[in-house]
Amino acid sequence: MIETVRYTYRLRPGAKATRALLDEWHRCRYLWNEAVHQQRKGYKPTFCKLSKLLTEARGRVAWLRAGSQVAQQQTLRTYAAALNDSYRIAGRGQPTVKARKNTLPSLEYTLRGFMIRDARLRLPGGVMVPVVWSRDLPSEPTSVRVYQDSIGHWYASFVVRRDVEPLAEADGEIGIDWGVATTATTTDAAHDLPFGGHRKRCAAELAKAQRKMSRRKRPRGQAPSKGYLQARRQAARLHKKAARQNTHVSRQWARGLVAVHQIIAVEDFKPKFLARSTMARKAADAAIGAAKRELIERGVRAGRKVVLVPPAFTTMTCSGCFAIAKQRLELAERTFRCEYCGYIANRDRNAARVILAAVDPDRAGVDDVRRRVSPSGDAGGAVRVRNPVVTAIGKG
Repeated sequence: MIETVRYTYRLRPGAKATRALLDEWHRCRYLWNEAVHQQRKGYKPTFCKLSKLLTEARGRVAWLRAGSQVAQQQTLRTYAAALNDSYRIAGRGQPTVKARKNTLPSLEYTLRGFMIRDARLRLPGGVMVPVVWSRDLPSEPTSVRVYQDSIGHWYASFVVRRDVEPLAEADGEIGIDWGVATTATTTDAAHDLPFGGHRKRCAAELAKAQRKMSRRKRPRGQAPSKGYLQARRQAARLHKKAARQNTHVSRQWARGLVAVHQIIAVEDFKPKFLARSTMARKAADAAIGAAKRELIERGVRAGRKVVLVPPAFTTMTCSGCFAIAKQRLELAERTFRCEYCGYIANRDRNAARVILAAVDPDRAGVDDVRRRVSPSGDAGGAVRVRNPVVTAIGKG
């Protein structure tokens, strides 16, 4: 089986190459913002119309002609795709202006705009960037994305095709309920994902760096000092360290879970609302969204049946008799007790079993399963089911 994936490598651009990349980014950002202004005036730009506007702008403005036409075209292509997605998916905002201070550089190049020569990435304008080849490319890349992270490091993400050996068939089933005390509680305690607390361990260093930022911040309108930039870079480095640790743990956990389970029922949990609660800091440390994305991506890639189940009533439903409790459980109540059959279990474990029952072939009919693209893009090729309570009681 052949799949299209991205291989990312660290770049080591010099001062001249860095200035060239930033200049190219400012040109692309200018075109993006112009397209946003056209859209706000009531003009619906398609890629063909944007290409004509680009040709006219390059003929009129010498500053744009000095840049790469490939990167500028790809920027407008990305804008057109984002605009179509916002129209097609309900509730999704339209593309916004990319501010100079709040947006990180990102450039797209197709085959006409880059090549690899002497183990270096060659970009338009004679820009040569050394690449840290941590592994070999499986095939010739078809496109590349050059971007900068919050620390200031540059990366190149190549789109390549590679051969993948399918995983062996598995016959296991598992349900997953997301939480904060335990990031993922499953029907099998051996596959639980415990709370890592990576951000909590570096909280003292982060607070120290943020205090330095506060002391060294200059009044509005003045250029930031080197000390302020250094403190901001240190804070960003600590944030990224915790994020990488969460990503690594989530990948290892998802890999082991996907290897032995054919049916994976996942709670379709949206952790965004936790950012406005008292659990915001711990919820961010748990990184539920990252773990969910890794599990869905690896499960779909391995050919497993990944099912997203709405979280409604999963905590109030008994996994023994599928009766619904009359009152909601308070957050402090960690034990579920069924007043009908007397079933007692851990609150999250019971919810995971209810989630798995919603996709059980003996309980979920064909009409209860439907495919739909998620507005947030995290569904991938996963299957969504309707309310698990209706499914469980109606088929029970």
